[in-house]
Amino acid sequence: MSESEKGPSLSIREWAEDDRPREKLLRHGEHALSNAELVAIIIRTGTRGRSAVDIGRELLHRFKSLRAMSGVDIAEFREVPGLKDAKIAQIKAAVELGRRMLSEEKSDDEPVRHSSDVANRLMPIMRDLKKERFVLLLLDRKNVITDIINVDHGTVDQANPHVREILQQTLRKNAPSIIVAHNHPSGSIRPSDQDKAFTRNLVIAAFATGVTCFDHIIIGNNRFFSFADEGLIGTYVAEAKRNV
Repeated sequence: MSESEKGPSLSIREWAEDDRPREKLLRHGEHALSNAELVAIIIRTGTRGRSAVDIGRELLHRFKSLRAMSGVDIAEFREVPGLKDAKIAQIKAAVELGRRMLSEEKSDDEPVRHSSDVANRLMPIMRDLKKERFVLLLLDRKNVITDIINVDHGTVDQANPHVREILQQTLRKNAPSIIVAHNHPSGSIRPSDQDKAFTRNLVIAAFATGVTCFDHIIIGNNRFFSFADEGLIGTYVAEAKRNV
């Protein structure tokens, strides 16, 4: 009997051993399992009348896909019967590990040469978020990323990064150059007037402290906007030089 044929009232402990997700994985490998079975292994146990696989099926039905689940807020998970905080934490941790694994495909030792180098690294961890996240990337003198710092979590509409905080973090770690990035939960990559004003202020303030701001990247739905590629960073740097 396959896992899809089992009624919701049957506990996984009552299944044939070869059909239990954990035993099936160990015997046949993770690729033999359905998405619902893999989710079931993460949440471990079901509730009265509902197996862990049943809960896994409901999660996938409710949120449509594994990728969509990566952007689900904790409050939305709590609406699913049988999901308590411990199980939610396990799901969120597994999803975050998956995102970080994708972001690590680019070697940490490779210098940043193009805006796409940064965008491709950040896209897996930022494109599906339902709130704005603002990150600061510190670079060394070879333009290798040495650290990625979460500066601020905003509302659905707007993050509120502070220029002073960014520069304090940069100077504290003696980074000669930086790149900043944030996501637009709407999926749009068009910079707002606030995005432009913030970037201008950051570039000018960084120049005054001897720090180079190479770029500000906006992450959308598999697309990105680069202030450097559009010539805006160069415009702001020229303004900073005129103010000296």
